[in-house]
Amino acid sequence: MITVEHISKRYGGTTAVADVSFACTPGTVTGFLGPNGAGKSTTLRILCGLARPTTGQATILGRPYRDLDQPARRVGVLLDASAQHRGRSGREVLTLAADTLGVPRERVGQLLGLVDLDGRAARRRVGEYSLGMRQRLGLAHALIGDPEILILDEPANGLDPAGIHWMRDLLGDFARRGGTVLLSSHLLHEVEVIADELVIISGGRVVAQGSAGELLAEGGISVRALDAVALLACLRSAGLRYQDRADGSFRVDGTAEDVGRAAARDGVVLLELRQPEGAGLEDLFLALTAAQSATGPNGVAA
Repeated sequence: MITVEHISKRYGGTTAVADVSFACTPGTVTGFLGPNGAGKSTTLRILCGLARPTTGQATILGRPYRDLDQPARRVGVLLDASAQHRGRSGREVLTLAADTLGVPRERVGQLLGLVDLDGRAARRRVGEYSLGMRQRLGLAHALIGDPEILILDEPANGLDPAGIHWMRDLLGDFARRGGTVLLSSHLLHEVEVIADELVIISGGRVVAQGSAGELLAEGGISVRALDAVALLACLRSAGLRYQDRADGSFRVDGTAEDVGRAAARDGVVLLELRQPEGAGLEDLFLALTAAQSATGPNGVAA
């Protein structure tokens, strides 16, 4: 169980996160999404005890990470795949971790096989690894203590399509066995495929959270007008949030009645007003973070 309760973090005059709250339960994969600078990395660092919140608290299994007994045996963390000793071999990295945690060395070979880094790859120095290989080693390192919880920041970076499919299966199996996964990623399609729950952060604040099914069902309204410029002015005047699309239509946060009344008031001739078909995570993400993009930088740090 992961619980984040009203955490805020300020660095001098800059607010990185503001009043962020969410929870991740056993048996689920939670996708933690947001644009660059939204506050994802800061939140994960607070969870893992690498930064202290200015206000609020973040707990794992009911305690702050720092207060857990043998935290690396309870929580597997991958925040930076490049933060590994470049002069050691992959096997040496995992063996050192196993010895430090008191884990039998037999688990090293098992995990190297699991992440497809056994044989010759295990003997190579980490400095010779590709980014994808370092990601695989980082996942093995996160799993070395047989944890109950995984906290992963962009674990699919550098993985090819086969590697992404492999990671999806690995994390899904971990959750099905009762584990808890918190996954930050910019690969929206992959998150949409694997995530049970979604937390979307923008400008340092949570703008949406809930089950993936519920949030993705809220696809908004697709609207197109005879005069796109007039429609744009109409949506702005009505205070309706929107996202323009390549085909000239707009995806609007609101109901068909909201858009229809605004268009009738301003005399805008509509050609299309409907629930979008196949609206997915990308549409949801863009719509929810559009306000930040429209206002420009607001001083929020990553």
